Amino acid sequence: MRTDTVHSAPITAPEELEFIVPPGVSRAKLIAGGLVIAALVIAPLIVSQYYMTLLIPFFAYAVILLGFNLLFGYGGLLSFGHALFIAIGAYAAAALVSKTGMVSFELMLLTAIVASTIISIPIAWLASRFTGIFFGMLTLSFGMLFHSFLNKFYYITGGDSGMRVPRPTLFGMELDQFDKTAFLGGPFYYYCLVMILLLTLVMWRIVRSPYGIHLMASRDNAVKALYLGVKIRSVRAIAFVISAVYASIGGVILGVNTGLADPELAYWTHSGHLVFMAVLGGYQEFLGPVLGAFVFILLQDELSSLTQYWRFFLGAILAILVVVLPGGIMGAVRKFKSKGEQA
Repeated sequence: MRTDTVHSAPITAPEELEFIVPPGVSRAKLIAGGLVIAALVIAPLIVSQYYMTLLIPFFAYAVILLGFNLLFGYGGLLSFGHALFIAIGAYAAAALVSKTGMVSFELMLLTAIVASTIISIPIAWLASRFTGIFFGMLTLSFGMLFHSFLNKFYYITGGDSGMRVPRPTLFGMELDQFDKTAFLGGPFYYYCLVMILLLTLVMWRIVRSPYGIHLMASRDNAVKALYLGVKIRSVRAIAFVISAVYASIGGVILGVNTGLADPELAYWTHSGHLVFMAVLGGYQEFLGPVLGAFVFILLQDELSSLTQYWRFFLGAILAILVVVLPGGIMGAVRKFKSKGEQA
């Protein structure tokens, strides 16, 4: 009588599971990002309310600069009128409340996204034909045109007084038990934190996608990219619209933070601040402009509390940093790290 036997392979100890790091992200960067997120999560518990009021504008500018750097850092197109879309976001939120009485933050965001998309498409179609100084001057002209519109059409926009942006509801909850400071430093803070993490993930996927590669190709060598089949104008126009949407989302956050949609949000100096932040942090790095926004806001606040001539000192410090660190703060960190690895 024959019996079949089953021969199994010797059982070995399971190999140690290795944490999979996303492509393009080093383990050190992942750990640093986790620590930053953890610090932001516990910040309301350990940071004073005054500094918490600075983190909300930081979140707003972080979102704005993620979009701005898609156009500037990855597309090679420098806009001097990008504050136009920040103002669109704030005024869209204010108009929603004044016309309908609805104070839902989600509807404010949706209204801002729709408004910025509609307005940015024709501008993107026209501006994508140009590069360099011509692109910059064209966007500057549109920004100044919108700023004049906000100031002159008083019965629509409130003129130089702006429009009020009341405290919104979050997911339908009014949260009346919080005063304004507690609301901004509590529920609204965590709402914005989650939102910026999601928007950062979306932007990361965009720049690492085939579209992102096409955009960088159009930046590095437009003629060669055109021969390879890249639709240069379409790629640039899409980047412009995406950056406008991100700017409008940041504009809604700024409007809620101050309670006001102000015409100065669209002024050209505000666009200049975006350029400063991007260059300061390092526009050649994905999160460089976000770091630049944090440093800029902190410097501005500290210097304004010390002297009435804070603009002079702020400009001097920023000029020195740009000259000494042409690649921005994150560019200098990368350079220092590469030297350390070579040594």
